Amino acid sequence: MTIGDRIKYLREKSGLTQTDIAEKLGIATQTIFKYEKNIVTNIPIGNIEKLANIFDVSPSYLMGWPSVNSSSVTPYNPKVHDILILGQIAAGLPLYAEDNIEGYTYTDRNGGAEYFALRVKGDSMTAAQINDGNLIIVRVQSIVENGEIAVVRVNNDEATVKRFKQEGDIVHLVPQSFNPKHEVQTYNLKDTKIEVVGKVVECRVEF
Repeated sequence: MTIGDRIKYLREKSGLTQTDIAEKLGIATQTIFKYEKNIVTNIPIGNIEKLANIFDVSPSYLMGWPSVNSSSVTPYNPKVHDILILGQIAAGLPLYAEDNIEGYTYTDRNGGAEYFALRVKGDSMTAAQINDGNLIIVRVQSIVENGEIAVVRVNNDEATVKRFKQEGDIVHLVPQSFNPKHEVQTYNLKDTKIEVVGKVVECRVEF
């Protein structure tokens, strides 16, 4: 059963129309239709959380993931909210495509911004204390300051984590690694599409 199937099942079980749900979310009825038909699968995390609240289920259930056991449940805190863990940001796929999603974690960062977590692969940022397997928290934004660590896509390829620097039309993606094989990647915006997905705001070490 897809997330669209679950939305339709729970909506009908609740006796609500697509228009009812759309009004509660503040979006077009056509968007709910697209969710249920799986035309749109990269549903924003904010809408997933709102839908879960409307149907009185967990976001994990709505996404079709197994329920966590009680020992791993995060204590209730109104400032804490769930965010998606992406195992990767694969080439050509929308940010929240199902193939990218690994599970859920949480953050107490708010302020109206959108966040996701990303599982780091590789050793290109070890000197910045971002190691293979670490979980980084990323604030979704399309612009970062020079020198900030960002999640970046190059020509719609799989996303990479690097320190971002721009000089006019020239972008440098700078690794910070103890491994000398990693070199600065330099691109001309006239020739190459560079997409900043978000800014890295936290790195977590899991044991």
